[in-house]
Amino acid sequence: MSVVAFERKQDNGEWSEKELNTLAAAFGAAMARGIGRRWETGMTENGDAQFYLLGPLPEQVCELCVSRIGGRYVLEDGCGRLLFEHRNLERVALHAKAAVPSTSWLMVRAITLWFAIRNTIHEKVEPLLVEGEELFVQFVPQLAALA
Repeated sequence: MSVVAFERKQDNGEWSEKELNTLAAAFGAAMARGIGRRWETGMTENGDAQFYLLGPLPEQVCELCVSRIGGRYVLEDGCGRLLFEHRNLERVALHAKAAVPSTSWLMVRAITLWFAIRNTIHEKVEPLLVEGEELFVQFVPQLAALA
């Protein structure tokens, strides 16, 4: 018996219509919120297909990336950390839907600013108020004696 090695069929680096519909449906809610997210497709250095979920303008930071590498779908966050990997795109799409950041960057910045202001008041202003109260308690009896 002889064994014949078949060449692996190379992907052309493009997403099929069915794959794009599956991914667009998974990210549809994230893009419909009016935040300004959108998606793009691309290729890796080896010609593997990639799907990017981009953040709002002007930065358009990559928030999530789905790559098709040799029949497997790989989900990564915007920093390139692996979140999930599977041969079934629907499963990857479910994990991608759950991994979409739901808080906008503007909201994150507002929350951070609020905590910075609150911390400044707590650390800087409150001690001044407490010291002023202590001084007031010490000088009131002396002022009452003068009256």
